[in-house]
Parts: sequence; structure tokens; C-alpha cells
Amino acid sequence: MTRSGLSNLPRQNPCAQCGKPIAMPEWVESSEGRTCYLWHCWACDYRFEAIAFEAEVVRQPIAA
Repeated sequence: MTRSGLSNLPRQNPCAQCGKPIAMPEWVESSEGRTCYLWHCWACDYRFEAIAFEAEVVRQPIAA
């Protein structure tokens, strides 16, 4: 698991079952092009995963 700092984490995501806000994800796992978040709602004990896909960046060579 790669951590880029707590300030970059999504916050106050609503629970997928009851809608109450969840302060921060319980687990974060990053790989090239995507980040997976495991959310746990303590209000209703529901757990779910959300995946964020990052746009592919096409780099152009610098002309000399």
C-alpha cells in the first residue's frame, strides 16, 4: 500500500447503505492508474469498496 499522506484522502464519503458520512477510508491501496478505498460505516456496520481510476497521461517528447 502506497500512502501519499492523510491530507490526500477522500473524506466524509456517504455510506452506500445508510447514507451517513464516513470520516475517512479504512484502507487505501494504490496501483498504476487506480486507487482502491475500503469504507466501513460504524453506524450500520456496512463495508464497501470504491475504486478511483486515474486518466492516462500522454506525454509528448520535448522538441530539441
